[in-house]
Amino acid sequence: MVKIIDCPRDAIQGLKTFIPTEKKIEYLNLLLQTGFYAIDFGSFVSHKSIPQLADTSEVVDALDMSNTHTKLLAIIANYRGAVDACNHENITYLDILFLFLRLFRREIHINLFMILLIV
Repeated sequence: MVKIIDCPRDAIQGLKTFIPTEKKIEYLNLLLQTGFYAIDFGSFVSHKSIPQLADTSEVVDALDMSNTHTKLLAIIANYRGAVDACNHENITYLDILFLFLRLFRREIHINLFMILLIV
C-alpha cells in the first residue's frame, strides 16, 4: 500500500516573508481534509534556524483534527524538540534531522538515544 505524505513545511520554511499563524492554520485545516496519510506540517527546532515555523506549537493546537484520519508529522533536531513535540497529542510522527558532521557525531548519537527513550 502506498501512503502519501504532503510536506508543506518544506516550502513554508524557505519563505522570507513571515506567513501569519492564522493563514497557516487555515491552509493546514484545508489539507487535513484532502485524505493524505500524513502532513509534515511543522518544526520543533530553534526559531533562529527556522523563524518561519516558530509558531508550530500554536498552529498544531489550533488544527481541527475532528474530521480527518490524516496524521501529523513534525521535524525535530534534538531532545528538547522531541519533548516539546510530544506535548502535543495531535502529533503522530517525529522526523529527526541528522547532520553527519564528524564533529557532532557523538552528540547526535546521545541525543537520538535520549529521544528514543521519551518517544
